[in-house]
Amino acid sequence: MKAIVTGYSSGIGKAISDILEKHGFQIIKLKSRVDDFDSLEKEVKSLLKVDDIDVLVNCAGVGIFKPHEEISLSKIKELIDVNLTAPIILSNLLLRSLKKTKGHIINIASVEATRHSKFSALYTATKSGLRDFGLALFEELRRSDVKVTTINPDLTKTNFFDEFNFEPGDSKDSHLLAEDIAKSVLDIINFNGVITDITIRPQKLEIKKKS
Repeated sequence: MKAIVTGYSSGIGKAISDILEKHGFQIIKLKSRVDDFDSLEKEVKSLLKVDDIDVLVNCAGVGIFKPHEEISLSKIKELIDVNLTAPIILSNLLLRSLKKTKGHIINIASVEATRHSKFSALYTATKSGLRDFGLALFEELRRSDVKVTTINPDLTKTNFFDEFNFEPGDSKDSHLLAEDIAKSVLDIINFNGVITDITIRPQKLEIKKKS
């Protein structure tokens, strides 16, 4: 079984790669940046000449949370390219292979895809777009036996928050761990049926401002 996991080098992506590898998957690590679409297309097409893919996990993501008029145009483009365009392109490039293997596309969106938060308009737009893409694509692919799942994690303690002025709280019931999301991915893959959309949240809400 072969899987492509974007964002495999850290955070949730690394945790997913690690747990899949422990359960017999060969992780195909793409060398191209997910927002370098020409290189990505060439690499994937070259890969598919020798391999078919069983699972695609679209996990690479970036965020920004500030007043919309303060966001640079380059940052707007980056978020749309990484969070939304890249998963759409990778799904397009891999679909014929996934149809052969009756495979699975798993999109890591965000709890922000399910609600409307202050200073999150751009991030929410990309993640809700990814969520709706996955839900609609599942309807398209049902007869081909390709499964599509979107996971919407709430606050997860990873390096995602390194560049922000806030982070999840310290108490263990106020945040998720990357390993929690990874275990969910494994359960979803092994589930006899299709979980099309799932939101995973800690019991409590606690956000800590950095000093």
